[in-house]
Amino acid sequence: MERTPIPVLTVQTSPYEDQRPTGGGGLRRPTALFESQRNYLPNFVQSLLSSVDLRDRQGCTMVVGSDGRYFSKTAIEIVVQMAAANGIGRLVIGQNGILSTPAVSCIIRKIKAAGGIILTASHSPGGPGGEFGVKFEVANGGPAPDIVSDKIYQISKTLEEYAICPDLRVDLSRIGRQEFDLENKFKPFRVEIVDSVDIYLNLLRTIFDFNAIRNLLTGPNQIKIRIDAMNGVMGPYVRRILCDELGAPANSAINCIPLEDFGGQPPDPNLTYATALLEAMRGGEYGFGAAFDADGDRYMILGQNGFFVNASDSLAIIAANLSCIPYFCQMSVRGFGRSMPTSTALDK
Repeated sequence: MERTPIPVLTVQTSPYEDQRPTGGGGLRRPTALFESQRNYLPNFVQSLLSSVDLRDRQGCTMVVGSDGRYFSKTAIEIVVQMAAANGIGRLVIGQNGILSTPAVSCIIRKIKAAGGIILTASHSPGGPGGEFGVKFEVANGGPAPDIVSDKIYQISKTLEEYAICPDLRVDLSRIGRQEFDLENKFKPFRVEIVDSVDIYLNLLRTIFDFNAIRNLLTGPNQIKIRIDAMNGVMGPYVRRILCDELGAPANSAINCIPLEDFGGQPPDPNLTYATALLEAMRGGEYGFGAAFDADGDRYMILGQNGFFVNASDSLAIIAANLSCIPYFCQMSVRGFGRSMPTSTALDK
């Protein structure tokens, strides 16, 4: 029996004046605003999709992921329905909607996607009383540059309608391909649910010396580690990569189940909120500790006895030991990325 094509609807709306993206094409607001303000999320998603030139958008592939916070699954459903209605040909989504920001970047580059949408508010609290956000990565896997963010904002200020397929439903739990026939579309709209960790893990295997790290974590002179995922997106990555792949004991990883409210604490990897990690490291049992924020693009490192390693020094340590990293042995180093408030450690 033939399936009835899914309708593509055009919905009238009114623009909002406060949808200027900041921090690499991202919009971050209280979750209650997304839930209560009519069309607040669809307006921004439409502005984001419309910022991609129509010729580049038609039939293209985009990546979608989230940090698992409250409202993520609702938002993913809206993103999928609007992507279909706006001519996107294929979406690649992490299982259960889970994908870290580095993993989204990795997949974009791997499959040559047009960009990616990540539903996260970074280190901000989750839950109904927390914050929610949407950020956009472009075709090079990096955050949207200012010129793209400005274009999204200009579109958002004059938006009068958005396109959506409200009857389209995707099963985020089932890995594999799902196809949907849409009204007035010659090709089916395709959604591919992928393992959240696989592609990123395969990339890491080409960058680092996994045998050396495995020996460090399991050999006769093994170092004990403690990694806190802070109930954010990095939990599955920590378990799979450090424990399953590299042999660290299961109790090396804590708070590895992604929760909608991150367990009631802001998923902010600092000395104020990563207290469980700090206390464990102060005991002297562990030689290396780390914590991640909600979407996995920021971290904190602690040494033995709780010694705090700032990000400037950790970058300098990498720079001083490039010969230990296979990727940099094969590829020349063109430079190092640093933020403005930094130390002189990298220069030394």
